[in-house]
Amino acid sequence: MDWQEERIPSAFSLSLIQFFVAILIFMALLNGQRSLAILGFLVLGLMVGARLWARMGLSGLTCLWGAGSNRVFPGEKVALRLQAENHKFLPVWLRIAIPLLRAPLEKETLSKESGLLWYQRAQFEWEIVARKRGVYRIGPPRIRAGDLMGFYQHEKKLEQELSLIVYPRLIPLKPFSIPARDIFGVPGAKSPVQDPVYILGTRDYQHGQPAKYIHWKATARHHRLQEKIFEPSRQAKILLLVQVEGFAQKEAREDFESALEVVASLAVRLERRGYAVGLVTNGVMVGEHPRILPVSRNPRQIGAILEALARLDMRAGEDLLDTLYHRLQVPWGITCLYFSYEKDDLASRAEDYFRRERVPVVFFTCSKGRRQGESSPQGPAGQILDEIRMERLEKA
Repeated sequence: MDWQEERIPSAFSLSLIQFFVAILIFMALLNGQRSLAILGFLVLGLMVGARLWARMGLSGLTCLWGAGSNRVFPGEKVALRLQAENHKFLPVWLRIAIPLLRAPLEKETLSKESGLLWYQRAQFEWEIVARKRGVYRIGPPRIRAGDLMGFYQHEKKLEQELSLIVYPRLIPLKPFSIPARDIFGVPGAKSPVQDPVYILGTRDYQHGQPAKYIHWKATARHHRLQEKIFEPSRQAKILLLVQVEGFAQKEAREDFESALEVVASLAVRLERRGYAVGLVTNGVMVGEHPRILPVSRNPRQIGAILEALARLDMRAGEDLLDTLYHRLQVPWGITCLYFSYEKDDLASRAEDYFRRERVPVVFFTCSKGRRQGESSPQGPAGQILDEIRMERLEKA
């Protein structure tokens, strides 16, 4: 609801009423009605004083506001706080309204009001719940100040605007296998290349090993030379690819959101297991955010992937094949997990690209994209999204 509709009309704020009061004072003076004239002067003085009071209400008034967190998952609560301080001797009546643009949040406008005495500070707090994935604008707040009687009001808008980023919901997934891509293909301690960062244990020193591999503490404990056993070097790298064209053509909004939930949950699971994860998509991003996140393992990578999925819109941007051929740098040893509505011609051409790059691909498609009579979109190299979601399995 607009503030103009919420405002309570007052006879004192109408210019026509002020004009009638002035006429009443003139007639009272003309006819010698002293008491009526004094009453008219009091009413007119109250009007003028209230107007000047309201005009000075915003001067010397400072407001600071922010959110407890601007990156949340669906269902989580977000605390909004605004602190107002009156730096003058004149008390004011204050009302705050914060618009929430786009409606998956609880309310469209948050509002509170309070009176501020001289040099007083007040804090306004709200709590909202994010309902759906996306990027939402909060604010900027509108401040309305006036006299304590509420006759006149003046308004200003703060400049700062907040963005609330709601990640895709994380869901439990059914276990499934991903093709392993070790550098030398030899698991365990049998690998010919060892990683000196990860120590598996110790053993008796073998003649010919470098002296730097000797574990001196273990040697002192066992009273004979001991050497370190290292974990073999390996690189577990996964590229998540989200193709949005099929979802956009079929207008499958619900399936699109379901697919992003699987992608986000899978990215978190892989990161926790020590995989290096990257993301590429041909969808349009809401706001400034890259569509290609190179395969990497660092503390900020999973947050960047979740934010990209939160900003991803169900509209195709750049051509997927052009992105793969000209913008994507494919490191050695990655595995691609390809998410699309169905196994269409674009997915087949992308598969040819990865085959030439010697990159194994596992396709994840919606059940609606499965052709009648097929058991899966790609046999052993394909997965149906509904079949790996634990929620769907429990409902079934």
